[in-house]
Amino acid sequence: MRLVDFHCHLDLYPDFEALVAECDRLGIFTLAVTTTPKAWSRNNMLASSTKHVRAALGMHPQLVAERWREIDLWEELLGETRYVGEVGLDAGPRYFSSLDRQTEVFRRILRCCAQAGGKILSIHSVRAATKVLDLIEEEVPDGRAKFVFHWFTGSAADARRAANLGCYFSINSQMLQSDRGRALVSSLPIDRLLTETDGPFTSQGDGPARPRDVGQTVRHLATARGLSSAESAAVVLQNLKILTA
Repeated sequence: MRLVDFHCHLDLYPDFEALVAECDRLGIFTLAVTTTPKAWSRNNMLASSTKHVRAALGMHPQLVAERWREIDLWEELLGETRYVGEVGLDAGPRYFSSLDRQTEVFRRILRCCAQAGGKILSIHSVRAATKVLDLIEEEVPDGRAKFVFHWFTGSAADARRAANLGCYFSINSQMLQSDRGRALVSSLPIDRLLTETDGPFTSQGDGPARPRDVGQTVRHLATARGLSSAESAAVVLQNLKILTA
C-alpha cells in the first residue's frame, strides 16, 4: 500500500535526517510540519532532495505567546513553499490567554496565503474550530487556498461546515479509538480524508509513532468506513492527488 502521513513533526525526532530518508525510501508521502519559521530552513533542505517528503512552513499557535514576532520571518519565507503548517488556533485552557494574539497572527497568515494563492494549510483548531472557520471565510476568497484540518476535534456542525467549504481532514489512529471519534470520521465525506500520525505526539507500541506506522490508521479507517485496507489506502492516496493537483 502507498501510505500518506500528512502531518508529522519529523524534526522533533532524534534521528530526524535518517527519518526523512526512511520516508523517502519507503515511498510514504510525508508532510513535515514545523512549529516556528526558524525551523524551516533545515526541514526544507532535507525535504527538497526527496521525492516523497515535503516541508511546511509553520507558526504553531501554542508557541505564539513567546514567538509571535517571528511572523515577520514567516512572511518572508512564504514564497519558498506551497505547504503551510502547523498553523491555527488553540483555545484550550493552557493557551487561552494568548488567543487574541493567536488570532492576530493566524489572520495575517491567512491574508498572506490568500494573496499568494495556491497554498495548502495544515490547521490546528483545538476548541477553536468555529473561530478558525470564521477567519477562513473572512480572509480567504474561495479557491485562493486549500485547508486540511489536522486531528479535528470540533463539533459535527463544524465538520459539516468545514466540508462545505471544501476542507480536508487528516485522521490519526488516536482519533479512531473513541466512539465519538469513529462517529465523526464516519460522518466526514470520504473524498476529503487523509491520514496522519502527528508523530512524535502519538504512540505506537512503546515509542512515538513514525510515518511508517500510518498503516495502522489506514486499517482503522477502513474498519470505520466499511472498506478493505487496500481500498482505504487507495482512497487516501487519490484524495492527496486531488488536493495537491
